Amino acid sequence: MRGVRVRAGVAGAVCLAVLAAGAGGCRLTSGDDREPIEVGTTDTVTALDPAGAYDAGSWALYGNVYQSLLTFTPGSSTPVPDAARRCGFRGEGLRTYVCTLRPGLKFGNGHALTAKDVKFSFDRITRIHSQQGPAPLLETLAKVEVSGEDEVTFRLRVPDATFPFKIATGAGSIVDSERYPADRLRTGHDADGSGPYTLKDYRPGALAELEPNDRYEGAVKDVGGAVTVRYYADPDRLGEAWRQRSVDVAARSMPPADLAKLSPSDSGVRVSETTAANTRSLVFNVRDGSPLKETAVRQAVAAVVDREAIARDVHLRTVEPLYSLIPLGLTGHTTSFYDAYPQPDPERARRLLEQAGIPLPVRFGIAYSQGAATDEEAALLKKQLEATGLFRITTRRVGWQEFQEGYAKGAYDAYCVSWVADFPDPDTFTTPLVGNGNALHSGYSDPRIERLIRATQQNDQRSRVTEDFRSIQKIVAEDVPMVPLWQKKDYVLSKSSISGTQYLSDGTGIWRLWRLDRI
Repeated sequence: MRGVRVRAGVAGAVCLAVLAAGAGGCRLTSGDDREPIEVGTTDTVTALDPAGAYDAGSWALYGNVYQSLLTFTPGSSTPVPDAARRCGFRGEGLRTYVCTLRPGLKFGNGHALTAKDVKFSFDRITRIHSQQGPAPLLETLAKVEVSGEDEVTFRLRVPDATFPFKIATGAGSIVDSERYPADRLRTGHDADGSGPYTLKDYRPGALAELEPNDRYEGAVKDVGGAVTVRYYADPDRLGEAWRQRSVDVAARSMPPADLAKLSPSDSGVRVSETTAANTRSLVFNVRDGSPLKETAVRQAVAAVVDREAIARDVHLRTVEPLYSLIPLGLTGHTTSFYDAYPQPDPERARRLLEQAGIPLPVRFGIAYSQGAATDEEAALLKKQLEATGLFRITTRRVGWQEFQEGYAKGAYDAYCVSWVADFPDPDTFTTPLVGNGNALHSGYSDPRIERLIRATQQNDQRSRVTEDFRSIQKIVAEDVPMVPLWQKKDYVLSKSSISGTQYLSDGTGIWRLWRLDRI
């Protein structure tokens, strides 16, 4: 039975007997175990409205409060039905995708969830087209049609084998058409979804209180207890909260010094470590008027940056140097930037600039926002570049909301951005990062890359598109619209009395708070 929690005592004895007989799914709690599990994070929620955010912090919350047609089960790279009963491509050419809803779906507020709400949810994302929203992820979607109360048909502009992955993300969050305006973002601190949890209370930058949604029907068969997510302004404050044990779980992102000290022998602490598809890059504004408009300038920067020093001196080896657009562990990963720029080489950088007739020194600014050791990282990048005598750099730390708005309108010359995979497929590191109208708003586009992206999307045999992804990365290393810096492992720390933390990070981009439990 979904969401049933058995207390200790006679019922607990029954549960133990059932477990002894080989049945699963029975969970023991005591009276005070019913207190919410406290989860600390430095994630930032940009908006409670799914049409207004395309960032890891917002989507982590969406995956618990809202429901999508499809979702990912832990460790799987294949989406499975959630709000849908079944989904699949229809006809030839991967251009028509049809989903049939589960019967009797309801939002947490009691309103019926129908095909009309699904169409409404996708239509408003493309209509509103928020600069901070997920519209770039749905760029292949032409229109949505409904038939009756339970069938939804997606018509695509071009073949797109990755479309099922995309609608299994926060971009596919279904909202109540009676509670959300069709042509603008919803304001306030409420959320009306049909996910495993309802949002009991939300205070921006402080907390989100989640309670199990008794009306939820979907892929999650056992919704856990109440969870309170506490948001911290920076890793140092999260680290202090964890050291004081004022949270039960600490996730994204602890200070590097704290992570470097972790030991398997630490008593009373559980550590979950995942090689996550989580990267950081120095992105360039290539619009007209930017000092980084010229390819030679960007190539010169790439020839100077020392990733090994950043990983060693700033992040204390809690990250790995990254030499490609697609991180290690995903199909098509290469070392294209290492092949093109194997070692920091100031003399090569000078030749590139002089041959292009670029006046020296080149002056530009680097903006950055949230993350672990971001001040130290920006300072080291500045030091590396200026040590060559070829560059003069200013650095600027910006609040998260202002930062997103700033790079969207081209306010920064260069900016450091972390990217967490939307779904377990390399397309999540190509289309939204270097495709036309990309989510980084860098102004970069290349017809060769567009053709290769389309080629990868036309093949539903993902193992057969490796060469196309490698070709994309080679072009990116030549054009340098961005310089990949590092790839990190994802660490989740918890008290030994908490289980299920490994499900908060498994490479699928879903924060499964419902898997947390007290033991």
